[in-house]
Amino acid sequence: MPDFLLALAGAFLAGVVVLVLARHWLNRMAVRAIMRLRPRLDRFKLTAKPYVIADLMRDERIAEGVRAHATEHAKPEAEVWEQVERYLDEIVPFFNVLLYYRVGYTLSKVMLEAIYKVSVEYAAPKAINALPRDAVVVYLMNHRSNADYVLVSFVLAGEVSISYAVGEWARAFPLEYLFKSFGSYFIRRRYREPLYHTVLERYVQLITRNGVTQGIFPEGGLTRDGKLLPAKIGLLDYILGVGRDAALRERMYIVPVAINYDRVLEDRSLLLELAAREGKARRPGRIQQLREVGNHFLANVGRAATGRFKKYGRAAVTVGEPVPLAPWFASQGGDALFALERTARLGQVQQLADDALRRIGAIIPVTPVPLACAAIQSLESDFIPRRVLLERMEEMRDVLVELNGRVLRADRDIEETFERAWRMLGMRKVLVASGEGFVVMKRGRPLVSYYANSVAHLLGPFAEGVRARDTLPALAMSAPERSSAALAD
Repeated sequence: MPDFLLALAGAFLAGVVVLVLARHWLNRMAVRAIMRLRPRLDRFKLTAKPYVIADLMRDERIAEGVRAHATEHAKPEAEVWEQVERYLDEIVPFFNVLLYYRVGYTLSKVMLEAIYKVSVEYAAPKAINALPRDAVVVYLMNHRSNADYVLVSFVLAGEVSISYAVGEWARAFPLEYLFKSFGSYFIRRRYREPLYHTVLERYVQLITRNGVTQGIFPEGGLTRDGKLLPAKIGLLDYILGVGRDAALRERMYIVPVAINYDRVLEDRSLLLELAAREGKARRPGRIQQLREVGNHFLANVGRAATGRFKKYGRAAVTVGEPVPLAPWFASQGGDALFALERTARLGQVQQLADDALRRIGAIIPVTPVPLACAAIQSLESDFIPRRVLLERMEEMRDVLVELNGRVLRADRDIEETFERAWRMLGMRKVLVASGEGFVVMKRGRPLVSYYANSVAHLLGPFAEGVRARDTLPALAMSAPERSSAALAD
């Protein structure tokens, strides 16, 4: 045999050995990552993408959708099947254990802990731990920031890996590759084609039947004003569709998850979008947004390089008590629910979604900045004496604790809580110190409302009570007396 052929054969064998050893080494790294965190890992997520697509291509409901679409649009069925395959390639992810638990977890830990102090609280830890091993779990979360995906995945990494429904905003390199390798699937929002929704529905139901843990933002998008948005039911309805199987109904649970921040990274951009929607400002262009992001990034790099960078306060998550869906299905008559007209059935699903959103709202974490902003908002003054602001914050905190609100570090002195809020509000020029108090800057008012709105629903009648009380002639009351008067109102 010629020498060059021997050399080529040797190089080929060496390459094969290297590939085998590399694959073995990567598999060992993945196993070690799983053993370190010991999460609940859904086996179906490890199914290769081509097998999932092949399974769905044999689905009879999709076949019916293809025939209907071909008839309606006068297209050959073969062409429509090609369209279905493109939809599936777009939707179906390819979960990579190593990327999720080694690369993704490490990156999220570094990024989050560099800018936030991250905390997680369980409203009912025993109930979470008591979930059956074969439970079909759906996490429902409020949506304040695009960082929510990273934050919740990070704090729950030791419990479970969540497959998110991700909007089209992330369909750009390298975000699309990363999200898909983390097991998330993409959806086209506001895309009404029936065939696409049939394909999406059958994929969602396939992973639900196979026990894949999913994460959904029932508001359907980011809040622009800080308040909880009305619940949307599209994906939840798809998931509940597997309840046609009585055995699956008994295994299904939803877990409410509430998220809040001392600083939402994109808060000013969200407020600009809100102002543009209301006709109060012009929507910023893509170039302007990129310029602002770049300037903000460079400014923070400069602060970090000179040791002046300060964290953005708290990023807090509260995991609520699991809600079994079997009683809800039973209250709807079990199989009778799916015999209803679609409009009637969706009305029942809407009630379930609204109830889930109320549960989320009830456990929203109250971090220092939202508490301070709620107090500022309630005082409705451009200048607030420090003593008055601290008293109002203490009043509100005490009421929230009494109402079982999730106030972070409620045992902390109110001065310390305010100092943590002031660090952020002063840095962002929302408040400016002046004499014995603070001036609320006009430019900062929208931010005050945005953060106050995240907890306003928890205060309810109390906030109205203190406003009514403060319109009366000034009375020489102590803080406890004021609190009692507000509650009496």
